[in-house]
Amino acid sequence: MILSNSEIFKALKDGYIIISPAPDILSLDKLGNPFNTTSLDLRLGDTLSIPIKDQPFSYDLRKGGIASFLKKMHERHPINKEGGFTLEPGKFVLSNTMEKIHFPITEGGPCYCARVEGRSSYARIGLLVHFTAPTIHAGFNGTITLELMNFGNNAIVLYPGDYICQLIFEKVCGEIILTPSQFQGQTTPEGK
Repeated sequence: MILSNSEIFKALKDGYIIISPAPDILSLDKLGNPFNTTSLDLRLGDTLSIPIKDQPFSYDLRKGGIASFLKKMHERHPINKEGGFTLEPGKFVLSNTMEKIHFPITEGGPCYCARVEGRSSYARIGLLVHFTAPTIHAGFNGTITLELMNFGNNAIVLYPGDYICQLIFEKVCGEIILTPSQFQGQTTPEGK
């Protein structure tokens, strides 16, 4: 079941969904507030992970975790707060959300998960914010990695702190059995 904004507020207030920095619930009557009727907008973080140019390699996920591989094959760059970062057509980078998300698993209380989706304003100019990995599992604690690709014909300038994606929250039914995750606790675009 997808949560309405009032149910998102309740879950935040009750500590079943933890977001840091916390979204401003009091800004609801202002244009540009992060809450929609069934989602919460999240902001772009201040770091990019860019594939190293002209380096011949192929990804083989059977040879170890992807996080350590990405750290070797990508370069981390801060996003300039004033000038932003220009994502050229056809280019791909990783980034993460400014917000850290935590879905605690509680005994006897509700548990939540979410899906990260793009925002229509960016989608209409060709920006994809995730490929095939929208799920944020119950128990997750960390920033959300964004897989940014410009499918448009023109460059897109991205700034840290801009609302770039949205979370759609869902209530989890049934008992949760924890499984290991290489991305648990991540704070970088590559993971960990």
